[in-house]
Amino acid sequence: MASIRTRLTVLGSAVALAACAQVPVQLAGAAPAAAAASYEWVALGDSYTAGVIPAAGDVFEIPRDGCERTDRSYPQVIDRDLGGLIDLTNVSCGAATIEDVTFRAQEPIGRHLPPFSEDPDYPFPPVPPQSEAVGPGTDVITVGVGGNTLGFADILSRCLQLGSDSGDEGTPCKDDLAASIPGRLAKVSSDYDQMLAVLHARAPKAKILAVGYPTVVPEDTSKCRYNNFEQFGSVTQGDLDWLRQDVMEPLNKAIEKSAGAHDAATFVDLYKSSRHHSVCDAGKWVEGVLTNSHEVSLVHPNARGHRNAADHVTAEILNSISVD
Repeated sequence: MASIRTRLTVLGSAVALAACAQVPVQLAGAAPAAAAASYEWVALGDSYTAGVIPAAGDVFEIPRDGCERTDRSYPQVIDRDLGGLIDLTNVSCGAATIEDVTFRAQEPIGRHLPPFSEDPDYPFPPVPPQSEAVGPGTDVITVGVGGNTLGFADILSRCLQLGSDSGDEGTPCKDDLAASIPGRLAKVSSDYDQMLAVLHARAPKAKILAVGYPTVVPEDTSKCRYNNFEQFGSVTQGDLDWLRQDVMEPLNKAIEKSAGAHDAATFVDLYKSSRHHSVCDAGKWVEGVLTNSHEVSLVHPNARGHRNAADHVTAEILNSISVD
């Protein structure tokens, strides 16, 4: 199979030829190129899709709605890569849960700058359920969500708090929260199944790409340094092993299982490709509690992580329009 870059070039050339000749151009084994130019893509998800400041660039919202979408997040990277060949609607929103994607209006996390604003929309008003952005004309939907339904940010905060009192000893967070994880994962699965059903009902012809989460915690947690807030701060090594094995990996498996149960959905695995680029690796694709410049990140993909996501999602989008 041709590389992603080669396939983009072929697709772009075909569309350009079609425009110049004003006749349809048919690639071998492909849909008409003119149709590809009007291909409608809707990007849904939480902050791992929307991006986060400063890990994945600057705010990119037109108009500004407080969802903290950034210009180096993977939907925007793909949109630039494709050069406008696909019509992107990006309604991903930081802190979104699966319910916020499916049926619930969300209070966005962003704030106007400067913080003391006379704008009547300060703070930002609720944004509609993300599923309302898709419809019968939607060709592909990407959705990256589930971590906030699991409560990963709250789990991490609790691990930081308990670990600060333990001196890197034991598994205080696991001891406190392990009993709640099966129920949390069950809710992720149930909500995800409902979301996929709603998306399919709203956009019957759309291919749904269920985007998983990247590697956050390395397999070898000895490379994570206790009290280094560019990594996991005061989370103990034992709790990091627990977070990887019993929280993050099962979250991805729950998403993959839900996607596998729906004919219109395909799971996009980001975990394997990022396994050597965790928060504690030198070439990390996910920032720690703080970035290297000591700005708050709270464990989010950086621009390199979004670039990796963009490559994998682009491959699946191109597969969905049958360009070989």
